[in-house]
Parts: sequence; C-alpha cells; structure tokens
Amino acid sequence: MPEQKHEKEIIHWADAKAAQVSTDAPQLVATGITPSGPIHLGNMREVMTGDMIYKAIKSKGTPAELVYIADDFDPLRKVYPFLPDEYKNYIGWPVCDIPCPCGKHKSYAEHFLEPFLSAIEELDIHPRVIRTSEAYRSGMFTEQIKQALIHAEEIKKILEDVSGRKLEDGWTPYYPICEKCGTISRAQILSHDTENHKVTYKCSCGHEGVSDYSKGEGKLVWRVDWPMRWSVHGVTVEPFGKDHASPGGSYDTGKIITKEIYNYTAPVPVTYEWISLKGKGEMHSSKGVVLTIRDMLDIVPPEVLRYMIAKTKPDKTIAFDPGMGLLKLIDDYDRATKLGDSRELELSRISSPQTSIPFRHMVTVVQIARDDAGLFEILKRSGYEIVDEAAVLDQANRARRWLDRYAPDDVKFSLAEKLPDVAAAEPENVKKAVAAYLKAISEGEWKADVIHNAVYNAAESAGVTGKDVFTAVYRAFLSADRGPRLGWFLEALGKDAVVKRLSEMVQ
Repeated sequence: MPEQKHEKEIIHWADAKAAQVSTDAPQLVATGITPSGPIHLGNMREVMTGDMIYKAIKSKGTPAELVYIADDFDPLRKVYPFLPDEYKNYIGWPVCDIPCPCGKHKSYAEHFLEPFLSAIEELDIHPRVIRTSEAYRSGMFTEQIKQALIHAEEIKKILEDVSGRKLEDGWTPYYPICEKCGTISRAQILSHDTENHKVTYKCSCGHEGVSDYSKGEGKLVWRVDWPMRWSVHGVTVEPFGKDHASPGGSYDTGKIITKEIYNYTAPVPVTYEWISLKGKGEMHSSKGVVLTIRDMLDIVPPEVLRYMIAKTKPDKTIAFDPGMGLLKLIDDYDRATKLGDSRELELSRISSPQTSIPFRHMVTVVQIARDDAGLFEILKRSGYEIVDEAAVLDQANRARRWLDRYAPDDVKFSLAEKLPDVAAAEPENVKKAVAAYLKAISEGEWKADVIHNAVYNAAESAGVTGKDVFTAVYRAFLSADRGPRLGWFLEALGKDAVVKRLSEMVQ
C-alpha cells in the first residue's frame, strides 16, 4: 500500500509559544511600555501579543497570569512634538512626577496611561497593572538594587563583553534622583551603605546628596532593571520589540545578568516587528507619527484589531492603512467568520455584543439615513435582524467617524434631492437600457445581488455596455459616475425611492 500523506497541521503562533513553557508551574506573561507619549497602535501589538499567548497557555489548562508593567519611573527624554516648550524644565524627571499636560490627571504618566488602560478593556485584555514607580518606592526591589551595586563590576563586564560597547570608568548600574535638580542622574556614586540601603552621590548639576534606594530615590539602568524585574515578578514569557532583540541587545545582556546576578532564568522571548502607518512609516510617539489606540477604537471594532494581530506572526511587519486598507481588513475578518471557526477567530473574539452587518454596508447606510430611525428602517429593509440596537448604533458611529477622518473621497457620497441634469441628459440608447433595468428590478426579487446583476441583461438588450448603465444609475442618484456597490446601495435606498427616481429619468 502506498504511504498516506497527511497535510501538516499549522499551529498558531500563540500556541507554538505556549508550548515552550512548562505545564507543571504557573506562568506569568509580562508586557510593558513607558507612558512617555500617546500609546499607539504599534505599542498595542505588544500587549495583544502577550494577551494571546496568555490565553493560549490557559487553554492548555496551565495556570497563568498576564501583567502590564507601566514603566512610569522612566525619565522624560526630551520635549516631544506634542508638548509645550515649558516641559524642557522636566527633562530627566521620572514621568510619574511630571505634571499632567491637560491638568486632569495625577501625573504626566497617568495622562497617557488612563486612555490606554481604558482601551485595552475594550479589547478584552485584563492584565494586572504594575506601576514601576510604586514598585520602586514600596521597597520591592531593595535587595536586587543592593546586589546590582555590590556586583557592579561583574555587570559592567557582562555588558561590555556581550554588547561590545566600552563603558566609562566609574560606571554604575544605579541612577539616583537628584534632590536638587529632580533628574534621574548619571551621578558619580561616592559610597554605598549596604546596611541602610543608601548611596552618596555627586550629580552632574554639582549637587552632592544621599539616595535611599529602599524608598525609590533612584532606579537601575534599563539593561539591569529589566532582568531584575524578571526575577522579582517571576516573568516566564515576554514579548518585546525587535530593538531589544538585536545581537548584543538588552535581551542578550539581560538573560546573563538575570542568571548570574539574580539566579533566575530569562523568560521565553517573543520578538515582534513594528506596525507602520501607510505613507508615514513606523509609529513613534517621539516623532509624532502615531495612531493612538483610542483613535483606532473610535473606528475599528475591537475584534477586528485583535484579528489583525492574531493572523500575523509577531516577526512579520504590519503596514496599516486606516483608509481603504481598513475596509479590506474588516472584509477579511467578515470572510473568516463566514468560513467557520479558526484559531485566529478564537483569539480575536471579545465578550461585548457585535452585529452581523458588514462594515462596508454600514458605510453606505449612514450616508443615506437622515437619522437613527432611518438607519434602523434601512437595515431592516435590507434583511438585517436588529438584536442589539446599542451595538448597531456603535457600529454606525464608527462608520461615520471613519468617513469623517480616513475615507477617501471616492467612498463618500451625498444623495441628490432631485434628478440631476446630467442624468436627464443621458442619450436615448442608455435611457432605453435604464428603462429595461427599471422593469427588471420592479418585477424581480428586491435583493441586493439580484438588483446588481440585472444591469448586465438590461445593457445587452439595449446594445450598450454594463458600465454605461452603472454610470447612468449612479448619476440619477448621486450626480456622480460611480458610487457604492450598486445592488446593495439601491436595496438600502428602498424600492419605492429607486423606482420613482429611475422612472423620472426614462419618461
């Protein structure tokens, strides 16, 4: 008997990562972002990637937790394009200690964290949130900072050997917060009192002072801070951007530091590529190239955003187009739901109510309907059962915002109040075809695909092209040569209105 060939089963990337961790112990999936600016769609890839791996681990029956580490103890690096000039006074300060730009939040960090944390709730992501400022100031890292200072020369050697970068003489893994200038300072450490957890330092501003690291009066440099956190929190899986994964980068140095200094094994790495914005390149808050999560959730259903991440391996770039590319993404999601269950869909689903109305159709409907009552009337006429009015209105509002912010002009239209002159002036052979089309749709089933396909027979009967008929009908309603898919557009308008307008045209 010939050997049977079995098609190789494709394992989803989240399940492949989940398979790399032990099933005998609880797992901790960590994600983290510095809230130094608007938290954008590119940042969201990290959190959604972590959430999908967390859910994949849990689906195997392994206890797991997802944490989001808000790096709010990091310093403000510069005055970003979205900040007023006076923020130059806060360069170097921890972002948790800088005033809120709008005056409504506890701090600069919370100004950017609050909308982000609200957005991930909508995306059905529910991590335990750890603020690094609170962790440092609670004394959680006291022993680890002490060990980093004691083993500073060993850490320096690891960093130099692995990164290939020479560090300055007197390098220290600990940066005090200067009592005078308020900055996280690359200060000179003059002495270390291990018993009382204090260092004396000399800041670059000239001030000499004492920093108590058990009270969070300073922090470890990033390349030491990150592996230290793995050991304290017990991180077993962590997604991070490709910049940290480069040879000699912070993951390469971190996995050695966490092993040799903290006796801990580095988490399973999940490197992800950037999301770029069409026409603008990779998203960076510091350059003002951003599409925030709130911006996106204003127009994109959360399950579609999740689907975009679920269907793309983390090491593949995503080029995001909020214009027609977004419609294609939503079409892909709708097509996937019709094909049945898939792992991508399982990881994309959220718990809030959804509608069965295609987004593309809703884009047409909101441009026809004059109010919400008209919206529901059109949808019912098109055969949609309205189960949840709030979910329908939510989708309609997303469609309106998309039209207002991102839709290309050729998707937008407005109904002509009366028969436009350009339609009345069509040549007789085209009007004859439109008359044949009118007869066919008046007598046939009032259904989008039937209405659409009737164009071709009508055109053939009058000796004109299908394009001639499509153009003529669009002119009758929009005073334009093209518009939304004709059958679905006319179905939404309603039979009476369509028959009345086309009858005026051919009489």
